Amino acid sequence: MILITVPNPEVTILKQADPQLSHIYGFTDFHLIPRDRGGIFMFYNEAGELLFVGKARKLRPRIKKHFEDTVSAVKDHRGEITRIEVCLVEDPVEREIYETYIVNKQRAKYNVDKVLYQ
Repeated sequence: MILITVPNPEVTILKQADPQLSHIYGFTDFHLIPRDRGGIFMFYNEAGELLFVGKARKLRPRIKKHFEDTVSAVKDHRGEITRIEVCLVEDPVEREIYETYIVNKQRAKYNVDKVLYQ
């Protein structure tokens, strides 16, 4: 048996109910997410349910793209996202392992790729 320990998130940003600053779907703290670092990110809803897991070589642009893109897996569910957690993982192989593990272990609701359970 292989033991995988998911890293603790280095950055967590929360959706604001009534943001006063410029925002994307209620999130104003994208500046806290590193621009040029790699890692994994997780989107959660208000109940703490995992909605989506992704990985990126450059985190901030990739996460923002999910809120702007018309082909994102969460494009119809952006309003549900209330919390974003980011774990910095530089090794691309480790990112792939963590993403696949979290998608299947925590059963991310909107991940369609890499699903090994049915």
